[in-house]
Amino acid sequence: MKVIGLMSGTSVDGIDAALVEVTGKGYGVKVELLAAHTADYSPSLRDRILAVCANKPLAMADIAGMDDDIAIAFANAANHLGTAELIASHGQTVYHRPPTAQQMGYSWQMGRGELIAELTQTPTISNFRAADIAAGGQGAPLVPPVDASLLSHAQHHRCVQNIGGIGNLTYLPPWDRAGPPPAAIVGWDTGPGNALIDWAVSLFSDGNLTYDHNGDWAAQGHPCQRLIDQWLAQSFFRQPPPKSTGRELFGADYGQRCWQEAQALDLSQADFLSTLTAFTAATIADSYQQLPCLPDEVLLCGGGSQNGYLRSQLQLRLPSVNLMTTDDAGISSSHKEAIAFTVLGYWRWHQHPGNILAVTGARQPCLLGNIYTVGDSVND
Repeated sequence: MKVIGLMSGTSVDGIDAALVEVTGKGYGVKVELLAAHTADYSPSLRDRILAVCANKPLAMADIAGMDDDIAIAFANAANHLGTAELIASHGQTVYHRPPTAQQMGYSWQMGRGELIAELTQTPTISNFRAADIAAGGQGAPLVPPVDASLLSHAQHHRCVQNIGGIGNLTYLPPWDRAGPPPAAIVGWDTGPGNALIDWAVSLFSDGNLTYDHNGDWAAQGHPCQRLIDQWLAQSFFRQPPPKSTGRELFGADYGQRCWQEAQALDLSQADFLSTLTAFTAATIADSYQQLPCLPDEVLLCGGGSQNGYLRSQLQLRLPSVNLMTTDDAGISSSHKEAIAFTVLGYWRWHQHPGNILAVTGARQPCLLGNIYTVGDSVND
């Protein structure tokens, strides 16, 4: 089945689109990447999304307009790849609230599936997180069961580490991909990925830059371990999994507080970027201390996998681990999340549950996503 996966993460750096041939059943699926590209948001739409993520109030008419504009952008990204039998769209997260003992979770991904279906004339699945959250789960991360199906190794303990705006991991014990996946598979959000680094780069460049290419700017500075230790004391990092987070915690307000603390210690801009990058690496490495065992290999993906300085900081903290990318295991690191959503969409289309209870904390397996068929906006 030819499926287009559409994904824009918390970095809000564009829409990753992948056309994938998905075959097989259940956890025995196989994928072949046929085409892929990244569609940039218009600067004005990206600014509007980031403003909402930073809690800027909007009138309902403006919210509706942005929802439409995101759906149109996603549909255009899909149409660029040609025809498919199904589209699986993650949408754009603008708000994520993990569940607590007092309150159930909530997650909002803009970009209406019914509009994408109409604009592409292709059945579309969207709103993947809602069913897991309704069942008491975090609604995140959703990719671990796909990681298990595509990236498990028969002998090696692996971690798949996505570094988008927010970082998340999947721990994969050895598995030959025969039968059901091992119960020991776990995953959770590790904390900030690129979000704080990108925020600081935009601030220091007066908006002319949106990310630190290869970590070159950060590499000119020196990380401040005192600040890293101070930031690691944040309660999220002490919280046991399952857990998830977003820009609601690690966004502009958090970054501004960090910058004020850095200025009080006379850190330069380069020193601050170096410290933020090392902090991201430290949050990832510290998360691995909660795993059943340290992995033999870590497969990186997402935009942060292209940051050479971040990779070097992570290797310093995981000296005995073989640091790789998912490309080394046959899955594009640049488009891996979009590929994952083709599998999640394929599973939903074939009535296969898409969540892992140990990862999200949901009470039961769920069919993830709402199906919108062409000319019919009624959920399946």
